[in-house]
Amino acid sequence: MGTRRNLILILASIGTFVEALDIAIINLTIPSIQEQFNIGAEKVQWLQTLYVLFFGGFLIIGGKLSDEIGRKKLFLLGGMIFMLASLGAGLSPNFEVLALFRALQGLGAAFIMPSSLSIVTNTFTENQERNRALGVFSSFAAIGSGSGLSVGGLISTYLSWHWVFLINVPILLITLILAYYYLPTDEKAQNVQKTDGISGLLLVLGLLSLTYGTHELIHIKESPILIVGSLLLAILLLSVVIHRLRTVSQPLIDLKLFRYKSLMASNLAFFTLGAFFIGFLFLISLMLQKDMHHSAASAGLMLVPFSIMSALVAKFILPYICRKFYPTQMGILGWSFMLLGALSLLVSIYLDHPLQTVLFGAACISGIGMTICFTSLSILGIRDVEAVHYGVASSLTSTSYFLGAGIGLSFMTLMSQLFPSTLAVDYLSLAILAGYAIVAMGILRYLMVKELKDEKTEVVAITSCEVASE
Repeated sequence: MGTRRNLILILASIGTFVEALDIAIINLTIPSIQEQFNIGAEKVQWLQTLYVLFFGGFLIIGGKLSDEIGRKKLFLLGGMIFMLASLGAGLSPNFEVLALFRALQGLGAAFIMPSSLSIVTNTFTENQERNRALGVFSSFAAIGSGSGLSVGGLISTYLSWHWVFLINVPILLITLILAYYYLPTDEKAQNVQKTDGISGLLLVLGLLSLTYGTHELIHIKESPILIVGSLLLAILLLSVVIHRLRTVSQPLIDLKLFRYKSLMASNLAFFTLGAFFIGFLFLISLMLQKDMHHSAASAGLMLVPFSIMSALVAKFILPYICRKFYPTQMGILGWSFMLLGALSLLVSIYLDHPLQTVLFGAACISGIGMTICFTSLSILGIRDVEAVHYGVASSLTSTSYFLGAGIGLSFMTLMSQLFPSTLAVDYLSLAILAGYAIVAMGILRYLMVKELKDEKTEVVAITSCEVASE
């Protein structure tokens, strides 16, 4: 890789690092935010839910805009929105304003992710070279997610929760200046359909309504009309979106993309990955602070080594795995570590939370499994797609990840309310994580078997043709 292309890769990766960082960084600062604004756990969780839903809901529009107006322009626009929203969140005088800027952070992230990934895939076009570049790119996302807990714990203890947002401002300012000068100029797009903004907006509103109804389902006796109405509205809005995808001349998503089995499997596995990893970040912070009585700073410091481990895995192990395994095999390997981590955390509850067992589980998940899973599923998602659709394909997989995160987190909260426990993190929550891993491994296993059968069928057909021609 040339020096300029390495710089392009780093700039694109920093963008995804910051948006991934902000998913995790807020977890260990939640008690401080609750204390300042005097709010309960159910209300403060909307800071995470709004971020991932706006992120996931607008990703498809971001992917289309990346193809339509250009990767560089959208990267700069998304970075500017994220930087200003971070500044606003850090200076928020009340919870409502903070929630608004948190949602705008999600919007900015929805523009950064597909544009940065598209920059990488269009800069590195040769298969092995692209896989290595995607490994670096994905490792930045994994490191951002993993280090978010560490950074958030230290900042909330020694500074204040405001700085978990303000820290983004100087990083993004420098990145945007360098990106303006060094990212390649966008080529003029040809034959790219206009973005169906109406479908995108209806999708976001439908998902917000669905999440609110799921989140508040425990209170259906107190507010039956509001909650049932929210769920019915979600069904109506999402039905309209599906209808528009089938009927409008320029749909938000080209339904022909779903003919690729690899893209479908990648999206389903990414959905479970979002539910698993965001749930893990939420649970590990509660387990360390509430059940094991560590301070936010102490909990954050305990998780620092796993960010380093993730970087080392991406640097030294991931390239070897990419050469030796197919993406489906890589995915199953990564999910095996995720499952092992969930089971280790389950065992830790039974053994009264020995620190070694808890940290081993965290190492399997955030140190190893997430890096391999994210990379393998990213490669799988665009493997069979034409280059002109990279932006939309990458936004689809990312959308699946964050929709899984938002809906999975609400589902886990609902289960904890339905089946309360004396522990902050109980057997049920961790069993749900293990279930996500098993489902994802089943999806990838099915795809691998299906592709092997298709290959054998193709070989038999070719052989038969050769025999017939003789």
